[in-house]
Amino acid sequence: ATLGASYGIYGPAYELMDNTPLEYGREEYFDSEKYEIKQWDTDRPDSLREIVTLVNRARHENPALQSNKRLVFHPTGNDQLIAYSKTTADETNTILTVVNLDPHHTQSGWVDLPLEDLGIEPNQPFQVHDLIGGARYLWNGPANFVELNPHAIPAHIFRVRHRVRTEHDFDYFI
Repeated sequence: ATLGASYGIYGPAYELMDNTPLEYGREEYFDSEKYEIKQWDTDRPDSLREIVTLVNRARHENPALQSNKRLVFHPTGNDQLIAYSKTTADETNTILTVVNLDPHHTQSGWVDLPLEDLGIEPNQPFQVHDLIGGARYLWNGPANFVELNPHAIPAHIFRVRHRVRTEHDFDYFI
C-alpha cells in the first residue's frame, strides 16, 4: 500500500481476509459479494480495518507516498526484510517503509540508509516515527536495527524527521 502511489482495497472482503477460491487457480471467490448481497461483520477481532485506516491516514498525510518519482530500495542484511524510502522533491517529507516478508517468523536486520541522499546530515541524529504503531526512535548513522513480528505488525511505516533537537542544542547544556 505504500510502494505504489495509487492503490485500492476491495472493501470488507479484503479487510476480513475472505479468500476461499471458487476453484483452484481462479481469482473468483466462493460466495462472492459480486453475485449476492452480503452483510459483513467489520467489527470482528480479526478484521484489518484498523490497520487499513492507519495506512490510509499515512498515505493521506504524507505527500511522499503520493508519488513514485523518488523511490529508493535499501539493503537490510536479511532477505526476509524489504526496505524502501519515498521522498518529496523538496525533501520536506520522507517515508521509510520496512516490511517483514516472512508471514510466520519474526525477522530482524540492519537497514542501511544513504543519509545524504535522504537529506540527513551524516553526523546528526534523526528521528523516525512509526505511523502504524506510534513509536518514535532516535537513530544515528546509516545503519539502524529493526525487528518485525508478523503476529503483531508485519511492517513499519516511518516518517523521517531530518533535524531533531537534542540536549546539545540548548544554552544550558553543560
